[in-house]
Amino acid sequence: MHIRFPQKMERAMSAFKHKFLPRSLFFRTMLLIFVPLIVVQVVSIYAYFEGSWRRVGHRLSENLAANMAFVMQMHNDTADFAEVQKTAEELYGLKVSYYDNDNKHTAWRENKKKNSFATHFLVESLKQQFPQANTEIFDHHGDLSILIDTEQGLYEFNTPRKNIFTSSVFGFVLWMIGTSLLLFAVAVMFLRVQVRSIAQLATAAEDFGKGINTKFKPYGSIEVRRAGLAFTKMKERILRQISERTHMLAGVSHDLRTPLTRMKLQLAMLPENEDNREFAQDIDEMEKMLDGYLAFVSGEGGEPTSFVDMNEMVSSIINKYRRSSNAMIRYSTNYEVSAVQGREQALRRAITNIIENAFHYGKTIAVKLESDEKHLELTVEDDGPGIPVEKRDDAFKAFYRVEGSRNKQNGGVGLGLAIAKDVIVSHGGSIQLLDSELGGLRVLISLPL
Repeated sequence: MHIRFPQKMERAMSAFKHKFLPRSLFFRTMLLIFVPLIVVQVVSIYAYFEGSWRRVGHRLSENLAANMAFVMQMHNDTADFAEVQKTAEELYGLKVSYYDNDNKHTAWRENKKKNSFATHFLVESLKQQFPQANTEIFDHHGDLSILIDTEQGLYEFNTPRKNIFTSSVFGFVLWMIGTSLLLFAVAVMFLRVQVRSIAQLATAAEDFGKGINTKFKPYGSIEVRRAGLAFTKMKERILRQISERTHMLAGVSHDLRTPLTRMKLQLAMLPENEDNREFAQDIDEMEKMLDGYLAFVSGEGGEPTSFVDMNEMVSSIINKYRRSSNAMIRYSTNYEVSAVQGREQALRRAITNIIENAFHYGKTIAVKLESDEKHLELTVEDDGPGIPVEKRDDAFKAFYRVEGSRNKQNGGVGLGLAIAKDVIVSHGGSIQLLDSELGGLRVLISLPL
């Protein structure tokens, strides 16, 4: 179910998704795990601070302020301050000092720094407990010095900071972060196994489309294994069908070549005349048609893959036609073109068909080979009649001839471009027919590296 938003909002959401959201399955799943995990941690820590930690901090600070008020009341009730100091330390763990109005400045000078994070609850409690007095809190490396300035004099109380501040907050935060990191690490390990299996399945499927038989063993979750097993069975069925078709065509080829060979032998024993010469031409055309049909249907499916030096291949094809043709040809390459992985004979047949067409229809041919980090591009141009734009898609169809005839003097059987496209597409590439600057046809072949 897709919820429709206004068009502007849809465009904004689409732009945000393409610009900021990760594209891979691994990072998208990590985002689905990481974001809720962070939200849970923030909410939990906030609830802890607002609940338990704040309540405990207020309670401890209120108790300490009440104890100090009781000690000060004891001093007002008795003149023996030494007894008050002893009682305060024994009952509440407070060390108390008293300065009269003439000497109170001494205590202020001796105290230096304070810690507002640990004492902000105590500040509120002191204001409530001693609204008429001036209070100040100083922190000396874990020991608090609390000054309460009253009309009678200045009281200084010394107590450990743990009496007002519970360090369990740090333990809680560390526990939450530690368990989250552990959960995140476990999720990453399990997810990497699943994503790796899907990535290997995608690689195996892509290689199979290029004619590369990459070994793949399904593993991971049930759904991933089911997809992997389905792909493996599908590949086996396709390979079996290709093998059966190849064997069948090999038998057909043998059966058809045998009577053709017998006819040629019988024709050789006949006297040479015009009728016999035409009959011999018909036999040659039948052999040429048979070779074209078998080349198109068999498709080199059983040829193993290897790394092919495209520069050497194109150069050898051009040199073959250069010696047997009067056409002018220009070939440009940087001699650092990357090799491609594929079926060498199939690629040679496809490129030969393209270059052969250029020599057949043009007097000036330009061939250019170049590559980058991802693709290799071969461009073949000629100054021939070209192919009309409206007929370029049909030119890749089997047995289609642009001139609309079956006269073999004007061309082949209409399988050259069909074979070339079948080979190039099976290697994961593309082939396009464009206008040439020479005035004829420009064939652009792109192969992935």
